[in-house]
Amino acid sequence: MGCINRDSLKIVYGDATLGIHGAVCVADKENNGQSLQKEFHYLFSYAAGGLESLVINGREWLYRAPKPTFWRALTDNDRGNRFHLKSGMWLSADMFIQCREIVVTVDGQEIALPKAPENNAYTDNETAETVKITYCYETITTPAAKVKVSYEVAAAGTIDVTVHYFGQKELPELPAFGMRFIMPTCADKFVYEGLSGETYPDRKAGGVPGIYTIEGLPVTPYLVPQDCGVHMDTKWVEIYRSTSQDNSDKETNMERLRLELNQLAFSCLPYTAEELENATHQEELPPARRTVLCVYGAVRGVGGIDSWGAEVEPEYRIDAKKDICYSFRIGF
Repeated sequence: MGCINRDSLKIVYGDATLGIHGAVCVADKENNGQSLQKEFHYLFSYAAGGLESLVINGREWLYRAPKPTFWRALTDNDRGNRFHLKSGMWLSADMFIQCREIVVTVDGQEIALPKAPENNAYTDNETAETVKITYCYETITTPAAKVKVSYEVAAAGTIDVTVHYFGQKELPELPAFGMRFIMPTCADKFVYEGLSGETYPDRKAGGVPGIYTIEGLPVTPYLVPQDCGVHMDTKWVEIYRSTSQDNSDKETNMERLRLELNQLAFSCLPYTAEELENATHQEELPPARRTVLCVYGAVRGVGGIDSWGAEVEPEYRIDAKKDICYSFRIGF
């Protein structure tokens, strides 16, 4: 059977989810560029408030719906300058967030939210060229801040993600702002084009541009676990996994997920910020089970110019009063 490109998306208007399905031909770089058909199945949840399932060629890439992230595990320098005492509310915002509104747009036309019973107006053979779903969140900070995350799916299966934090007065400086994707199993490796090594906004002068392969999900072995593994100015990153959460799945074929980052920062670790935060020594970290990919629109510098208590220079801080808006693409 030949490789067939479908020129439209199939939409399933469920009671509590919006399903989007399709297939596309892509060049298999592992096999001399031969055409390879990839099928994709995406589920956007109204109850979970986000993209609930991202299946490509039968492999699930999500363990939980991606959500905005506002916290990074404290560094030694953060503790030294007591940053957590000034900005600790962002830790709770990172753990808990409310989805206030969902907007669905099909082929450029906004429609009534198609959950039950509105979805009864649709057939089982609905198609479109593009579908966009926007989740509007509100943080539990005082005062609250708003975040909008839009996913626009094209017939080629790509998802353009746009993230917008709306600045709010009276809130303290942010440790970071981005989107956190938790995957069901540990990645075998990740490959990216950007700066070498671990880099931060005020620690990237020594980074050398290039394409780098990182085996496994290494955590920098600081005496006290803390934020690590950030890569600035990244063009793209590819995550490779050969395992699934299905114990009956005996296949070991390697699948990849590619993100076009447009010079953004990312980290790819086996732990969330909260898991790193809870451990006071390396041996207290839990067994590595997941892949935690964070795509950042803003990252606070590490500071520590003359000691590990020195403040971060003003140009490397994140002002919560200002809007932060960025975008990236999920693809194959």
